[in-house]
Amino acid sequence: MSTPNSKRNDVSKLKKSFCNLNKVYMSLGCSLNELEHSTFGLSLYKIISVLSFAIILTSVLLEQGYITFLINYIFGVRCIVPNNYFIWEATRPISDCNFCVNVSKPVVLPNSTRELFSPYSYGSQPIVIKGAFLHWPAMRIFSLEYFQDLYNRTDGSIRSVDEECQFLHFKSDFISLKDVLSMSKERSLNDPKEKSWYVGWGNCHPTVLEEMRNHYPKPHFLPEDSEIPSKEYIFMGYDDGATLHLDFINRLMWQAQLKGTKHWYLHPPPECEHVCKSLEFSVEPGDAGECILLPEYSILIIPLFNFNWLISVGRYESVVSRDNH
Repeated sequence: MSTPNSKRNDVSKLKKSFCNLNKVYMSLGCSLNELEHSTFGLSLYKIISVLSFAIILTSVLLEQGYITFLINYIFGVRCIVPNNYFIWEATRPISDCNFCVNVSKPVVLPNSTRELFSPYSYGSQPIVIKGAFLHWPAMRIFSLEYFQDLYNRTDGSIRSVDEECQFLHFKSDFISLKDVLSMSKERSLNDPKEKSWYVGWGNCHPTVLEEMRNHYPKPHFLPEDSEIPSKEYIFMGYDDGATLHLDFINRLMWQAQLKGTKHWYLHPPPECEHVCKSLEFSVEPGDAGECILLPEYSILIIPLFNFNWLISVGRYESVVSRDNH
């Protein structure tokens, strides 16, 4: 342990060392003023260099829109930290790979009855039901303009998406549903000069759900023990599509393709890649999309063909969990 005397000795030695360095410096023909000036100049040079780099970096970020995006994100969303898919993936149960063994393509059915659909109701194979929703009014009524009008005249509906439901911007630069509903006409039509987009969102507001459901009933082929939940999703946009993602839903799901053609890529979870294959298929307007076990597959969605407008709706959660079948 050092004592006060030893500390004083250390300080004295340090001073003596600096004095010796000064003597050496002056013996070379330099002055103390020059030493002080050179030290200050070096520090000033470093400061100027750092400030210059910061200014250039800020300019580049502003030019690319990153800072504006960050500011809009911080002030435009309720939660700065979004749902963490990495944590979900790390904590999800290990999949039983039997669900996808020998599955290489979806089951394709004609406009199905409940009896015809029954054997597949709680299976794990993707299903496409052709022409199932051609009679729905939503096929001709649903559009971006329809949802702009619906949400703008329903108090609290846009806020409910942020606070109670979910907004999925995928690869777009939209922060919230409000941004989508207020985009320019040119961008909504996917003008070549505008950035393409594809988004989805959950509807939790009871007035919005009631209005939407006036234009489509519960799918006629679903089992009697199935129910429509208090949240349904809308997906719309163009050729950007969705990123590869895993939907953490422990029930079966349906999705109706109302406009445009959508291409689905399904990938088994990592622990099943050695026994299960990836598969892909397309759905067209009026198709019942698919009834698949979403918790097991990673999903990549891409609208087919450039400038192809698409819109899809739906989701159901069965009263009977897949674990019971």
